[in-house]
Amino acid sequence: MGTERVVVVTGASGGIGRATARLFGAQGAKVALLARGEAGLNAAADEVRAAGGEALSIPTDMADYEQVRAAAERTEAVLGPIDVWVNVAFSSVFSEFVDIEPAEFKRTTEVTYLGFVYGTRVALDRMLPRDHGTIVQTGSALAKRGIPLQSAYCGAKHAVQGFHESLRTELLHRHSNVRTTIVHMPAVNTPQFDWVESRLPNHAQPVPPIYQPEVAARALVYAADHPGRREYWVGGSTVATLLANRVIPGLLDRYLARTGFKSQQTDSPRDPDQPANLWEPADGKNGHDFGAHGRFDDRSHSRSYQLWAAEHRGSLTMAAGAALGLTGLGLLRGRLR
Repeated sequence: MGTERVVVVTGASGGIGRATARLFGAQGAKVALLARGEAGLNAAADEVRAAGGEALSIPTDMADYEQVRAAAERTEAVLGPIDVWVNVAFSSVFSEFVDIEPAEFKRTTEVTYLGFVYGTRVALDRMLPRDHGTIVQTGSALAKRGIPLQSAYCGAKHAVQGFHESLRTELLHRHSNVRTTIVHMPAVNTPQFDWVESRLPNHAQPVPPIYQPEVAARALVYAADHPGRREYWVGGSTVATLLANRVIPGLLDRYLARTGFKSQQTDSPRDPDQPANLWEPADGKNGHDFGAHGRFDDRSHSRSYQLWAAEHRGSLTMAAGAALGLTGLGLLRGRLR
């Protein structure tokens, strides 16, 4: 489905965005890659081309609306009309709220929330007149359940969820053929834990179970191909967390208060000289390309059975219906006997 499609992926220099751009490239798409880090962008573009797609790297700070608008204009001038826009870019601060400076909180919100707003707006400015296109938002289990040490990120992702719901209802009201959907992710093995702004005593880590970025990428590409659903949940841990938050939110508060600090840190002390990409990209022009994966490959899952079930929901429903029918037929035969 990706052949000749024009796709924009934000946050494409590393992690989920990079894996997603590569997967669209494997479909034969024309992919515009937006991020600040030029070293990561150039390497990601090479991977898209190697996979079979066409790549256009556009250094962009997603917190700057004019830069985002200019990136959309350049994409269409070079590659053609945008068919799919995938918002991935984010930033964060690992710290208790009282230790986060207001400017840091603002910056995290501008990148992680307003970056999605700006990307969505420039996409809609082009898609609505054509009555065609798909916008995919990268959500998180933390969009519906806040955890300690990530107040800025959780707040921004909650805002993305509300923004998505509001926009979706407006598009439905318009009877528009432009679609939007959101994909809520579990913990993912990305380089963010090597470059995130952190005040933790030990090195930050995703809360296990951890999934590889390719799992997230498959979910985003699937959502782009099937945008009719309002949202997707990836990973059994995401499902368990969100369901628990619906049923026992107070108990979950206490559980996270006890476990949430330790589970987000390794046993190794944090390197005080580790890079921080909140204000400047760690993979800038003269920086290091971090790739798509973080340091947790040996602890990360390469597949999600829950995602597989979501992708095959129709077949599973039919199979369940057939099984139920056969069971009913067996019971009926038993009664007739």
